[in-house]
Amino acid sequence: MHALAALAAAVSLLPGFAPTQTGPGGGTVLAGTFPRGARTGYVYLPPGFTASRRYPVVYLLHGMPGSPSEYLAGARLVAFGDAAIAAGTVPPFIAVMPAAGTQPHYNGEWAGIWEHHVVARVVPWVDAHLPTIASPRGRVLAGLSAGGYGAVDIALRNPGVFGTVEAWSGYFRPLHDGPFRHASRDVLAANDPTLLVPRLAPALRADGTRFFLSSGPAHSHWFKPAETLAFAAELRRAGIRPEVRLFANLKGEWSDQLAAGLTWALARRA
Repeated sequence: MHALAALAAAVSLLPGFAPTQTGPGGGTVLAGTFPRGARTGYVYLPPGFTASRRYPVVYLLHGMPGSPSEYLAGARLVAFGDAAIAAGTVPPFIAVMPAAGTQPHYNGEWAGIWEHHVVARVVPWVDAHLPTIASPRGRVLAGLSAGGYGAVDIALRNPGVFGTVEAWSGYFRPLHDGPFRHASRDVLAANDPTLLVPRLAPALRADGTRFFLSSGPAHSHWFKPAETLAFAAELRRAGIRPEVRLFANLKGEWSDQLAAGLTWALARRA
């Protein structure tokens, strides 16, 4: 009964969202549409969720084309969250999975209106409706593949919003697709993490912004691990020490990167 009451209280906090999945340890996934969003997104609430405490929030950006549901299936977020929280490896956390694009097969970037969607709509809405740690130290922005590029680009372009940034098999230069298909050289440069890091290095160091970068074989025919290593070197030249992990196991690679990245981010923030 207590668990049902807690679930009912959680649902009441998120208008338009409804339970869609229960984790093995009691975590709950709610499905709904974020403000002005066009596709279904998800929110993971940890086992024992209560409005009487404040939680760190992990914002997860999906790949392209893709869907937030990839975190519930291949990346196994719920199983990881329930087990890691129960083991005390990480503190209880909330995970937010918005969607980019208006169609399921949107093949663009987390840029332009979708960057605005994350920073100006989703984050404030989550902070207004859930008991979050509403500061950079309580926010992690992470993504896989195109979501990894989006996480780094959005965090660099919006300093002081996210304290930890993670790219899992991501890339670090804007591709000529989505909002960048006909972009000018200036727009591309303004969304190029390799150019932004040297310019923003003093602010990143002052803010203590943390970076976790990982890669593996699943995307190596598109975005090679060498790209991740090169961006890590760029951060080091700027006086920032990223955490870098390379994975050799093709099977389960996304879930391995998610588990490693979130353990590193949340355990360090605990």
